[in-house]
Amino acid sequence: MGKDPIIGAHMSISGGVDLAIERGKSVGCRVVQIFTKNSNQWKGKPLEVEVVERFKANLDDSGIEEVVAHDSYLINLASPDEALRRKSFEAFLDEMDRCRLLGIRSLIMHPGSHTGAGEEEGLKNIATEITALLDRSDGWGVDIVIETTAGQGTNLGYSFEHLASIIDRVHGNERLKVCIDTCHVFAAGYDISTAEGYDATMEQFDRTIGFDRLSAFHLNDSKKGLGSRVDRHEHLGEGTLGKIPFQCIMKDPGFSGIPKIIETPKEKDMDEDRVNLAFLRSFIK
Repeated sequence: MGKDPIIGAHMSISGGVDLAIERGKSVGCRVVQIFTKNSNQWKGKPLEVEVVERFKANLDDSGIEEVVAHDSYLINLASPDEALRRKSFEAFLDEMDRCRLLGIRSLIMHPGSHTGAGEEEGLKNIATEITALLDRSDGWGVDIVIETTAGQGTNLGYSFEHLASIIDRVHGNERLKVCIDTCHVFAAGYDISTAEGYDATMEQFDRTIGFDRLSAFHLNDSKKGLGSRVDRHEHLGEGTLGKIPFQCIMKDPGFSGIPKIIETPKEKDMDEDRVNLAFLRSFIK
């Protein structure tokens, strides 16, 4: 590949978003994922000019190639509750604006939950809100990246067809991308734990959505089994997925330029991140 793969981890923004870059550098990340604010609050403190400048300066000095953001878990653009949907829309637009200020080009989101209104209603709501978000953020240089989900409860996005439906309803807008989470697709019923199953799943993704839409991987093993619909991340190679899907992704030259981010459990010293990233690097040596 010529140089280290674009792999990294989700990093805490405790103390400021600028510190996430230093944390990522310390464990050898070439890509870092962050929240742009407290993920458990609807509104975040406005980004101060000094913080934005430190963030960009730290990034320039870090050797980290890319930063992506993940939205708050409170946001639900699929909700049948119009008030919650409006609140979610404004919160997501604010996060897109924070990405714009920080120079982050990708904001990853979970599609949302229909909470009993039905999948068709939920998918329609998501597409309507995303269409409006893309219109309101035109020229910001920030893409919306919908993530595959495990399908817990009434969560949407557990099938490639769900994502394809959303993309089709926003008329194929080029700023709408997709992130594959390995734990989530396995828990949703796509058996990527074998080479044959992995190949079949990727062929299905390409046929249904297209690799041109793929802008990121979340590389996580799963604590639960195939089709469990339970989202529980495990350290790489230590869960029900094993090593095969990670080996396949790391060795695929078509994915070499796509950021690959781990969201595995870790303590404050982040040694677990170092181990998991070394696990991924081992497949390209």
